[in-house]
Amino acid sequence: MTNTELMKKNAGYLAASFVQNGMTIGLGTGSTAKYFIEKVAERIQKEHLKLTAVASSIKSLEQAQKAGIPIVDINTLTSIDLTVDGADEIDAKKRMIKGGGGALLREKILASMSKEMVVIVDESKVVPLLGHHKLPVEIATFAHQVTLHHIQKLGFSAAFRCEKSSQEYYVTDNGNYLIDIQFSSPLQQPEKEHALIKEIPGVVDTGFFFHLAGRVVIAFTDGQVIVKN
Repeated sequence: MTNTELMKKNAGYLAASFVQNGMTIGLGTGSTAKYFIEKVAERIQKEHLKLTAVASSIKSLEQAQKAGIPIVDINTLTSIDLTVDGADEIDAKKRMIKGGGGALLREKILASMSKEMVVIVDESKVVPLLGHHKLPVEIATFAHQVTLHHIQKLGFSAAFRCEKSSQEYYVTDNGNYLIDIQFSSPLQQPEKEHALIKEIPGVVDTGFFFHLAGRVVIAFTDGQVIVKN
C-alpha cells in the first residue's frame, strides 16, 4: 500500500468510529470513502452494529451491498444522521471542490440532508485557496455544446470529461454530462464563480460545496490523523 493509500485508509477508518448504533448514514464516493465503507462493514460484522445507509453513487452502493451494509431507499428519508465523504480540495473555511469521482450532485444532496457531513482527506487536499483542482460541473445532455459555450464565454477554460477507455463523454449516475473547469489561478471568492456558473441554463450544479462540512478528518504522511471541528 502506498503512503497516499495508507493516509486515505487511516482517515476513512477513523471516521467510521463516529458511526453509532441506530444511525442512518450517507456513504460518500471515491478513493477515501471506500475505506470508510470498508470499516463500517467490518464494525457491523464484529460489533453487530445496527444501522441503515444510503449511497451517493452506484459504485458505493455496490460496495456497501457486497459488504453487507443495509441500504434503504433515499426517498423514504428526509434526513440523514451522518454522511462521510472525501474532497478534492478543502480550505480553512471548509469550502470544498468535489466531484473528481463524478458523483457531485448526489454527494451534495446527501450532504444537505445530513445532520453532519464529516469530510475525510489526506493532507495534500488541504489548501489555502480553492482552484488548483479542476472544478466539475454537472450539466444536462440537452444542448450540451451550448452549455459548454456559455461557460467558456464567461472566460473559463472548460472541456467535457471523457471516459479514459473510449473517449466517449463521461455520463454520471444521473444520466448527465460533466464539464471540468481549470482555473488559471486560485480563487479568492469561489462563491462568485459558483453563482456565475449556476445561472447558465443547462447547468445542474457545480462541485463547489459551501456551508456543508462539519468535522474534517485529516491524515498525514507521518501516520498522524487529526480531527478539526
